[in-house]
Amino acid sequence: MTDALEKDPLVLFMPSGKRGRFPVGTPVLEAARQLGVYVESVCGGRATCGRCQIEVQEGNFAKHGIISSNDHISPVGPKEKRYAEVRTLPEGRRLSCSASIQGDLVVDVPQDTVVNAQVVRKAASDRVIERNPAVHLCYVEVDEPDMHKPLGDLDRMKVMLEKDWGYSDLQVAPYLYPEVQKILRKGNWTVTAAIHRDSPTSRPTIVALWPGLHNEAYGLACDIGSTTIAMHLVSLLSGRVVASSGTSNPQIRFGEDLMSRVSYVMMNPDGREAMTKAVRQAVSELTDKVCAEGGVARTDILDSVFVANPIMHHLFLGIDPTELGQAPFALAVSGAVSCEAKDIDLALNPGARTYLLPCIAGHVGADAAGATLAEGPHRQDRMMLLVDVGTNAEIVLGNSARTVAASSPTGPAFEGAEISCGQRAAPGAIERVRIDAATLEPRFKVIGVEPWSDEPGFAEAAEKTGITGICGSAIIEVVAEMYLSGVISADGVVDGNMAERSPRILPNGRTFSYLLHDGAQKITVTQNDVRAIQLAKAALYAGIKLLMEKLGVDSVDTIRFAGAFGSFIDPKYAMVLGLIPDCDLAEVKAVGNAAGTGALMALLNRGHRREIEETVTRIEKIETALEPHFQQLFIDAMAMPNKVDPFPKLSAVVTLPERKILADGDGGEGGGRRRRRSRD
Repeated sequence: MTDALEKDPLVLFMPSGKRGRFPVGTPVLEAARQLGVYVESVCGGRATCGRCQIEVQEGNFAKHGIISSNDHISPVGPKEKRYAEVRTLPEGRRLSCSASIQGDLVVDVPQDTVVNAQVVRKAASDRVIERNPAVHLCYVEVDEPDMHKPLGDLDRMKVMLEKDWGYSDLQVAPYLYPEVQKILRKGNWTVTAAIHRDSPTSRPTIVALWPGLHNEAYGLACDIGSTTIAMHLVSLLSGRVVASSGTSNPQIRFGEDLMSRVSYVMMNPDGREAMTKAVRQAVSELTDKVCAEGGVARTDILDSVFVANPIMHHLFLGIDPTELGQAPFALAVSGAVSCEAKDIDLALNPGARTYLLPCIAGHVGADAAGATLAEGPHRQDRMMLLVDVGTNAEIVLGNSARTVAASSPTGPAFEGAEISCGQRAAPGAIERVRIDAATLEPRFKVIGVEPWSDEPGFAEAAEKTGITGICGSAIIEVVAEMYLSGVISADGVVDGNMAERSPRILPNGRTFSYLLHDGAQKITVTQNDVRAIQLAKAALYAGIKLLMEKLGVDSVDTIRFAGAFGSFIDPKYAMVLGLIPDCDLAEVKAVGNAAGTGALMALLNRGHRREIEETVTRIEKIETALEPHFQQLFIDAMAMPNKVDPFPKLSAVVTLPERKILADGDGGEGGGRRRRRSRD
C-alpha cells in the first residue's frame, strides 16, 4: 500500500507551500481542499463561477523534487472551453474544479485582485491573508416538486446542499422562509445559498439566498476608535479590499477623552443611549460611503468584524460603560461577541452576522487584541513590544513563551491637547522639526506644504494652508530636538541662559519658552508644554518597563508602533525622548492601523478568530495602578531619555548631551541661575 501511495503524483500548492500525493484523476480543487489550501468555488465544480482558477508552473523544481509540466494536468475539457467562451479565462489559467492531476505538479493559486486576490494593502506593508471566511457561497440545482415525493422546496434544497457541499443539519435564517419558493422558481430551480459557519463545531446557517448563480459576497472590517472610525469593505471571495473610508467619531461632542464620556453617561440618564445611537449612526453612514465607493449593495454584505477599545466596545453594543470608569474596571463581557448585524442596528443583508474580537482587560480592548493578532508577538521567538499610542496607550510585550499586557494613562498631550499651540494633524500643522545645535534656528515641515521652511517656495505654499500649530509627531520631535540642542536639560527644564545665544529663547514668567515660528500665529514651546510631554512619555515608558520587569528582561528585540499616531512617529526621536526603551532603530517600525488589520484577518479567516480568542486567555494582564513600583519607574522616566536606564544602541547613532541639571534658588523651574553637574 505504501509503495502505491509513493507512486501517486506529488502536488505542491504555492504560495502556501502545502503539498501532498494524490491518485491520478483527482480534481485539483479536491486536492486543494484536502490539504487545506483555500481555493474559492461557488458553483460546486460545475465550471460556471470561475472562482477556482489556478496556474501550473513548468520546470524542474529541484528544491521540492518535482518536475512540473502542463502535460501533468488533464487537457482543457468542454466545461472549461464553454466558460472561456462565455466569460474570460486568462491565458495559462485553468479551472481547478475541471482540471485533474495526471502527474507531479507545482500549482500556483493566483494572487491578483480580480479573482483570487489575497493581498490586503495597508499603509506600511502588503499582507497576505489566507482566506477561510465564515460565509461560503454554494450553488445547487434543486429537484423540482414531485407529487409522489412530498418533500418541501426548502428541504429538497437542503438535501442538495448536503449532497454537493457536505453541509448537514442546516439552520435557516427565519426571514428566508417566506422567500424560498419565489427564489427557487425565479432561478428555475437553481439557487446560490450563503452559509455562515463561524467554527467547525458550530451549526451552519443559511443566511441568504439568490436565484441562479450569485458570484459575490462582501464583509466589513471596522475599527471604532475614540477619535476616528475606520472601515474596509472587502470581498469575502477574493480578499480584495473594495473600498476604505474613515470618519470622526461623533461621540467627541460628549467628551474628548474616554473618561469624560463615562462621566457623561454617569451624569445624564439618557447618556448611554445617546452615545450608542451616535456611534451606530456613524458606522451606518460609513457603510453607505464604502458601498457607494465600491459599487456594492448593502444586501450583498453578509459578515462584519469590529474592534474597539473597551469603552467604545461597550457603547457600540449598548452596554453601560460606568464600571470601566472605576476600579476594578470590570468588563460586562470580555470574550468574543457574535450576533446578527440587525441586533446592533446595522442594516446589511437581513441575515448578515457580526463578530467583535475579545477584549484583553478593562483598559486593554478588542483593538489591542486586533493589533496583537496582526503583529503576532505570541507567534515569535523574539521579544516584541507592541505599543498603540493614544490618550490611553495600550502595551503588549512578549513572545511565544509568555505575553503580558497593560494600559498606561498617557493623556491627550500626544494628540495636541494640553499643548499651548497643539492641534490635530491637519493642513497647516507643523509635523516635522529640526533645530540647529549651533544657532538654535529651527526648520520645519507643514502638513499640506511640500518644501521645508528653509527651502525655496515654502512661504508661497504655506500661504494656502497657514502655519496654525503643532501636531503630535512634531511635538515629540521638537522636544527631542530641544534636548539634543541643549535648549532643555535632561530633566526637561528650558535653559534661560540660552537666551544669550539666541533670541528664540523667550522669558515666560519664571520660566522660558522656545519660539518655533513667529508669524500670523506665534508658535512657541513652553515649559508647561515640555512638562506635559514628559508626563505622557513617562507614563508610557513606566508601563513598558513594568512589563519588562514582569517578564524578567532588560531589553526588547523589536518594537512596533500601532495606530494612526504611531505611523508618523520618527523612531529615533521617540527613543531620544524616552518614549520607548533602547532598541536597534532598524527594529523599530510603524505598522499603521494594526487593530484594523486584525479585524481584516478575522473577517477573511475564521481560524484567526479562534487564534485570538485562545491567545487572549493566555495574555497576562497587569494593572499599573496596583503596582507599587510603578511610581518610581514613572519618576525615573521623566528624564530624557531616562534617569537610570542606559541607551547604548541609541547612543551609537545619536550623540546625547551631557546631563545637566537646571534649577533656581527655591527649587523652581527657572533659568535665572544654572547649576551643572555631570552624571554617568
